[in-house]
Amino acid sequence: MDHHDDMTLVLLGATGDLTRRLLFPAIYRLYADGKWSPKHIIGFAKEDWSQEKFLAHIEENLKQFVEPFDTSTWKRLRDSISYQAGDLDAKSLEGLKSRIPKAAVFYLGLPPQLFGPAAEALGQAGLNRGPGWRRLVIEKPFGWDLPSAEALRESIAPWWDEDQIFRIDHFLGKDTAQNVLVFRFVNRILGSLWDSEHIQQVQITYAETLGVEGRWQYYDRAGALRDMLQNHLLQLFTLVAMEPPSDWDAADLHNHKAEVLRSVRRIAPERVADFAVAGQYGRGTLEGKPVAGYTDEEGIAASSTTETYAALKLFVDNWRWHGVPFYLRSGKRMAKDWAEIAVQWRPVPENLFGAGSADWLIFRMKPDEAIDLVMWAKRPGLGLYTAPVVLTSPYKKAGEIEYSAYEQLLLDVIQGDHSAFPRFDEVEESWRIVDPILSAWANLQPEPYAAGSEGPAAQDRLMEPGLSWRHLSLNQASGHEGV
Repeated sequence: MDHHDDMTLVLLGATGDLTRRLLFPAIYRLYADGKWSPKHIIGFAKEDWSQEKFLAHIEENLKQFVEPFDTSTWKRLRDSISYQAGDLDAKSLEGLKSRIPKAAVFYLGLPPQLFGPAAEALGQAGLNRGPGWRRLVIEKPFGWDLPSAEALRESIAPWWDEDQIFRIDHFLGKDTAQNVLVFRFVNRILGSLWDSEHIQQVQITYAETLGVEGRWQYYDRAGALRDMLQNHLLQLFTLVAMEPPSDWDAADLHNHKAEVLRSVRRIAPERVADFAVAGQYGRGTLEGKPVAGYTDEEGIAASSTTETYAALKLFVDNWRWHGVPFYLRSGKRMAKDWAEIAVQWRPVPENLFGAGSADWLIFRMKPDEAIDLVMWAKRPGLGLYTAPVVLTSPYKKAGEIEYSAYEQLLLDVIQGDHSAFPRFDEVEESWRIVDPILSAWANLQPEPYAAGSEGPAAQDRLMEPGLSWRHLSLNQASGHEGV
C-alpha cells in the first residue's frame, strides 16, 4: 500500500465531534499498526486556531479515545498533520491547492446541510481534479428524504463523478456485515437453504441503552427511521437478501443490493400502520437507575413527535423471498445494548421427537461479535426429549487487534474500493421505501414506551401469525428463548 502513502487527506470540519471521536483515533491506530503511514493530513475548519492549538486538541482527544496511547507514536504522526482555517468557499479552499502535490481524499466531517455547498466549493476551487486521483467522502445522512437526496446529488454531480464519491455507512465496515456475505456465499451448506422454502423470517435489531447524548439538535429533526433504518439497517438487509454475486467486485455487489431494494414491496400510504411502528421513550429505569423521558431531555419540546424507536416489516417480491417477512427495528433507551441479524428456519413437524421450534442463525454485533447457530439435540437421560444447543463462534480471539469500522473504511477509500460504500441508486431506493412512512408519521404522536423496556407494545402488531420478536435479553447460552 506504500504507493498510497503520499496522498493528502483533507478533513473538512476538522475541529468537530466526528473528527476527534472517530477519525483521528482511526488514523492513529492505522499508523500505530503499520497499516498506513500518512505523509500529509490537513485539518480545515472555520475556527481561527494556530497549528499548535489544533494539535493539542487532537492529542487531548486521542488520549481519551485511544487505548493504549503512545507518546512517541503520536510525536511521529503529528509531524504529518497541519491545520488551515478558512470558510467553506472556493476562495478559502483554493489556498489548499499548493499544499496538495498529488492524490487527495476530501473528508466532509460537516453538518449534513453543508455537504452540497462544500462539495461544490471544492469543485469551484479546482480541487476535484488532479494531479493524481481525487475522492470525496460524505457522511450520512445523504438527504433528508427522496427529493432532498436527489437535490444533493444534483448539486454534487457537476463537480464530482459517481466513482469519486464515497458515502460512508460505518455499519458496512463492521466485521459482522462483511461476515454475512462471506458466511452466506463461501459455505455451500447454506446456499440451498437460503430461500423462502426454508427460511421463515429474518429479524435485524439495533437496540441502544443510550439516549440522545447531546445530539438532540440533529436527532430531534431526524428520528430513528432516518438515523438508523433508512441507511444502516436497510444496508444490512440487502446483504441478507441479495443474490450471490458472480465476482467480488464493487459494481456487482451494488447491482445486486440495488436489485433487492427495488424488489421491496411498496408500502401504500393508507397501510403504513400495518408495516411500520413508531415509539418514543418515556421515563423509566435502566440498570436500576431512573431515566428521564425523551421530552424531558435538554432541548426537546414537550410536544415533540420525533420517534426514538422505529420498526418495519418488509416483503421482497421476488422468487427467492416470496412471502418471507423481514423485520427491522432500532430504538434508544432500550433494555439492553443488543444488535443482531437473526435468520429463522421453518420448523419441523411438531410430532417429531417433540421438537416444534425452529433453528436460528444469528450474526451478533453487540455486545460482542459472534455467529450463533441454534439447533436441537437429544437431552441427556432416558427418553427422546430435545433441548436446544448453541454452536457459537466468536470473531475475535483474545489478543487479536480490534479495529473500528472507520479504520477499514479509511483504507478502502485510500485504495479506491467502493464495496462498502452505498451507490446513489441504493440511497435512492432506500428513500423510496421509507418516504411513505415519513409522510404518515409527520404529525403522528409515536407510541410511548418506558425507558429500559423492549419498546412499544404496538410493535407486536407487525408480526405475522405464529411469529414474535426475539427478546433483547437473549444471550448465547439461551439463544432460543422467547422466539
